[in-house]
Amino acid sequence: MRAAVLPHYDKDGTDLEIREEPIPVPEDDEVLVRIIAAAVNPLDNMIIRGEVKLIVPYKTPLVMGNEFAGVVEKTGRGVSRFKPGDRVYGRMPLKRIGAFAEYAAVSESALAVIPDYLSYEEASTVPLTALTTMQAFEIMQVKPGESVFVSGGTGSLGAMAIPVARSLGLHVYTNGSGENEERVLKLGAEKFIDYKKEKYTDVLANVDHVLDTLGDRELPDEFKVLKAGGNLVSLRGLPNGRFAQRSGMPLLKRILFQAAGSRYDKMAKAKGQTYDFLFVHEDGRQLEEIARLFGKDHPLETSIDTVFTLDQVNDALAKVKQGKSRGKTIIKMNV
Repeated sequence: MRAAVLPHYDKDGTDLEIREEPIPVPEDDEVLVRIIAAAVNPLDNMIIRGEVKLIVPYKTPLVMGNEFAGVVEKTGRGVSRFKPGDRVYGRMPLKRIGAFAEYAAVSESALAVIPDYLSYEEASTVPLTALTTMQAFEIMQVKPGESVFVSGGTGSLGAMAIPVARSLGLHVYTNGSGENEERVLKLGAEKFIDYKKEKYTDVLANVDHVLDTLGDRELPDEFKVLKAGGNLVSLRGLPNGRFAQRSGMPLLKRILFQAAGSRYDKMAKAKGQTYDFLFVHEDGRQLEEIARLFGKDHPLETSIDTVFTLDQVNDALAKVKQGKSRGKTIIKMNV
C-alpha cells in the first residue's frame, strides 16, 4: 500500500515521503480499514516538528495521520461490533497513528459507524473535534444549568462544542470576529462577544467552566472570568501534573509535566480553580454518542476547505500550517 511517512523529526518541519508499505495485518481486537479520506490537522505538523514527543514518543519512520473515514475490509477474531463493508470513522489510537495511508489496522474500540447523511470526506473531519469536545466536558464533569465559556469558538471546534454543550443543558458563551456572530448564535451560543468591540473580561464573570482554545496569552483572562472553584480545560496550554496522572504516565514524566504546567496550576490555585490540559485520545463509544446527539433532523455541521490527493500531502500540510482555512483540509485516497 502507499503511505505518507515521516522519515525523521525536524523542529523546522520536513516533507513526508510517499512509500510502499505492507498492508497491516489486524490483531484479534483490530479492524483493517481501507482509508477513503483523512483530515489534516495542526497536530500533524506538531508531530513532524517533534513537539509532542514527551506525550507520545513515536519512533520514526512513522506513517502519519490522525483522523480518517473508510470501509471495513477485514476484522480480527475478537471483533464483534463491525463487519466487512461497514462505513467507519475514528481517531487513530495514540499508540499507533497512520491515517495517511491506503489501509490502517485500528482497534475496534476506536471506531464508530459513520452517520448515513455524511460522506467519507465529511466524516473524516469529525473525530478529533468531536472527541475533544466530549473529553473536555467529561473532565469538567459538567451538569445541566451550568455555564461554559468556549474561547475563540468560531472555528471547527466551536461548531462542535457549542451544540454539544447546549444538548447537555449548558449555557454557552463564546467570542470571536463579529462576522461569525449570527452563525454561532444559531449553533446555540447564548452570548457572543465581538473581540473588536469589547473584552470578554468586561462581559463575563463567575462562569462555571472554560474551554480554552487560544493558549498562553489568554489564560490569565480566562481564569479571571472563571468562578472560584471552577474548571478550565486547555487545548493549547502546557501539560501539567494532573494531565500526566490522568494519562497514567510514569513518575518521571509526572514530575516533568508538573514543573511544565506549574505556572497555570498556580493561577488556578489562587481561587481554588483547576487547570487541565487535554490531548485527545481515541474513543469509538464517544463518537457513537455524538451520532446520537446529531441525527438526521439535527445533523453535524462539517466544513471542507480543500481536498488533496495522497501525493499532495505536503501541500496539504503546508496549507494547514499557514492557517486561515475556511474548514478542514482533506486527503482523499485513490484506492
